Amino acid sequence: MTEADVRTEEIEPGRLLVRLDGEVDLENALTVEERLREVITNRAESVTLDLGGLNYLDSAGLRVLFALADRLELLQIALDVVVPVGSPARKAAELSGLGAVVTLRAT
Repeated sequence: MTEADVRTEEIEPGRLLVRLDGEVDLENALTVEERLREVITNRAESVTLDLGGLNYLDSAGLRVLFALADRLELLQIALDVVVPVGSPARKAAELSGLGAVVTLRAT
């Protein structure tokens, strides 16, 4: 089974850091999406999603990220995504156009 780890840290009240590590693909994308829904509640004001620990991200994983961006936009929660230059997740994010929907940062 493909594994992904979702870890959260409240940096300050209302500001959440979510780290996504491992691999996100068709096999575990729904589980990852459910986990993100659990940890990111409507009480958050802003979310930083750190993809630096991802080794693999396929189209199912990208769908999860686009869905998250849509959900947070509806809730008026700011989202920025940390995805290191040269990482597998960065390449997937750039090719998919994710940067047109959310802010992509290198660090």
